[in-house]
Amino acid sequence: MPSRLFTNLLPAPRVAAAWLSTCLLALPLAANAQQPDDSDLPVAEIQAFAEVFERIKRAYVDEVDDATLLQNAMRGMLNELDPHSAYLDADAFRDMQESARGEFGGVGVEIGKRDGQLMVITPLDDTPAARAGIMARDAILRVDDTPTEGLSLQEALEVMRGDIGTQLELTILRDGESAPRNITLTRETISTRSVKHDLLSPGYGYLRISQFQSNTGEQVNEALATLAATGELKGLVLDLRNNPGGVLQAAVDVSDSFLESGLVVYTKGRLPGIDQRFSATATTAAPDIPLVVLINDGSASAAEIVAGAIQDQRRGVVMGTKSFGKGSVQQLIPLGENEGLKLTTALYYTPNGRSIQARGITPDVEVVRGRLEVSENASQRLREADLDGHLKGNNDVPEYNILSTRLENDYQLGEALNLLKALDVLGERAPNRP
Repeated sequence: MPSRLFTNLLPAPRVAAAWLSTCLLALPLAANAQQPDDSDLPVAEIQAFAEVFERIKRAYVDEVDDATLLQNAMRGMLNELDPHSAYLDADAFRDMQESARGEFGGVGVEIGKRDGQLMVITPLDDTPAARAGIMARDAILRVDDTPTEGLSLQEALEVMRGDIGTQLELTILRDGESAPRNITLTRETISTRSVKHDLLSPGYGYLRISQFQSNTGEQVNEALATLAATGELKGLVLDLRNNPGGVLQAAVDVSDSFLESGLVVYTKGRLPGIDQRFSATATTAAPDIPLVVLINDGSASAAEIVAGAIQDQRRGVVMGTKSFGKGSVQQLIPLGENEGLKLTTALYYTPNGRSIQARGITPDVEVVRGRLEVSENASQRLREADLDGHLKGNNDVPEYNILSTRLENDYQLGEALNLLKALDVLGERAPNRP
């Protein structure tokens, strides 16, 4: 985390100078940033800002204290930058720290905005949202009695989180439906193990990563060792669908489990020292197992880093639908003791130099989940629709009954298994590898 440097804001002329010198005591500047001179300051805009502040203080129907106005001003500055930068007051900063630790009171849904509308990016596995059937691309119209129109992402998170055991009601509108639906959820401690594993059929493993936490890389290596203990693995499906991302280092660690060398991801920003490169090491848990990576439009950030690295290094086949396209880096910067700043400082790039931001990862093999997706324009695809009963699992093998049922309703997963079996028949030990 970069160090923080503060400098007094140079006063604007006339009346604004006195007000700004008392109310805007300091502005945080990046480390090594140069002190601006008088000619660098947008004097007219600062004067206008000071006048707006003074008018609100003097004439607004309700009295508003200085701290609230300044906090609102900071929120506005950051909210207008991009969807992921935010000013964090004491409560929001605490919530963000809890999220980083992987434990908080909530319903387990990753949210974003599309055309100003609050949307579900993905429900997290084994959470109230996932169990209630909330899906990616659901529009959230209300949270309890609070309309979401005009709410920032941070404000929406604040109203959705709360004490464990309390309830909230989401009013959602799903693509293709004319009327909204109300879903009542009970908040739980959102603290899920990020890695699950099983066998799809003898010799073919399944590895599911729901989000990238600090220990996800270690969990992946443990899961690979457990799968390998069942016998020789002929192939592996790495499922990153509806994975909203998480810790950058965890994405590097997971990629390193499959890559023996080479670049995984690099970042580019404006600050000195912000540009970083992350490479795989020779210590690799599964360097040669044939690999299919599943992604969809709920795969974001760290999930896209892993898929991009596997794709660019030609280590495996990326299958599914185009990913979300969240390729920006946020840093959590403390402000004083209780507040903070979440600021976008860089962009992610795949080993071949592709920017993930607003582009996403295009799969090598496109496989959609529902019949409606095939006939509709790509921008309107309902990526969460299931193709029921398309593929039968290996129901004659009792220990795979749970995943067999899943295969019957998960066309993408079934196609990934079919591809791995085809590669095994052809004798391909490392698919798509030069």
